[in-house]
Amino acid sequence: MNYEAQMFGDDGQMALPGEERRSRRRWWIIGGIVALVAIVAAALMLSGGSKEAATGEKAATSESQADSQMPTVTVAVPGRRSIQRAISATGSLAARREMPVGVVGEGGMVTRVLVEPGAWVRAGQVLATIDRSVQSETVQSLAAQVRVARADADIAQSELDRAQQLVSRGFVSQADVERKTATRDSAVARVRVAEAQLAEAQARNRRLDIRAPEAGLILTRSVEPGQVVSPGSGTLFRIAKGGQMELRAQLSEGDLQRLHVGVPAEVTPVGTDRTFRGEVWQVSPVIDPQTRQGIARISLSYDPALRPGGFAGARIIAGASDAPLLPQSAIQSDARGNFVYILNDKDEAVRRPVRTGEVSDAGVAIVEGLNGTERVVLTAGAFLNEGQKVKPELKTL
Repeated sequence: MNYEAQMFGDDGQMALPGEERRSRRRWWIIGGIVALVAIVAAALMLSGGSKEAATGEKAATSESQADSQMPTVTVAVPGRRSIQRAISATGSLAARREMPVGVVGEGGMVTRVLVEPGAWVRAGQVLATIDRSVQSETVQSLAAQVRVARADADIAQSELDRAQQLVSRGFVSQADVERKTATRDSAVARVRVAEAQLAEAQARNRRLDIRAPEAGLILTRSVEPGQVVSPGSGTLFRIAKGGQMELRAQLSEGDLQRLHVGVPAEVTPVGTDRTFRGEVWQVSPVIDPQTRQGIARISLSYDPALRPGGFAGARIIAGASDAPLLPQSAIQSDARGNFVYILNDKDEAVRRPVRTGEVSDAGVAIVEGLNGTERVVLTAGAFLNEGQKVKPELKTL
């Protein structure tokens, strides 16, 4: 069998030895070509994958480099807050109701001064006494006259009583009774005159004492023992009624229009960091034609740090409104006015014009230009250009 297979070819014809070798060579060549094609295809596939990988790597690298070159900025969504509208002012401290006290009576030499500045006094309390030696003698004389007049009135009444008892017996006429009645009435009238003169003298003596008209705080004293005073001597004491103080704040016409009685205020005297709370109790009805200013009077409770004549600053709350509040670093300014940068959906900087309002330690109120829902650039706004892409870092205000 083997011999026959060698003798005949695939076509059934008899194969010669030379032809058998050529057939084998042909099959080797075909196999080699197929293998070469397979190798080339594999190489091409590997080469394409490498190029795609290289292209993807380059793209990733470019994107990474672009991201690293974008500036990072801090942004925040401000929302809306209730912001107080405040007015700043300065002025002088004074007593809300300052009461000058002087000589009420005829005056004389001061014998004692019983109070010092800074003392609290009650209504009617004696502040100083005046020598009354002469007036005391006059009072004693008038008191003696009263006693004499009363004695005369008593005698006249007794004589009238006796006459009335005798008139029925006919010993005394009716005319005598009438005369004695008139005498009695005259004596009683003289008693009343003497008593009135005595009361007047005593009242004058009481007015010699210099008394406090109302309870309050003694601010100044301008009298010393031994000094002779009279109604023309002027003010001897000044009293702050009830110890109440006030700040007389100087304000422009526009600011006065925004105020009304009862609004709260904070007062800080010069030389101290203490703040005192009060309220506006009077708004000036007139404007100084020279300075174009008016006065708002802010009532304050007593405190030793509030000294009349001192200088103080005030922050008056004129109302409140809802508005976004931003730090000062977010507000930019140029020839076109104030503006901020906000970020759009693509994280690109967009210029937004704004109008600012109240400025406080908490920030700057934006009264126009923002609704509070925008992402606002807080820092680095001065280095941005409109349309520039950035990397935002969100911060909570």
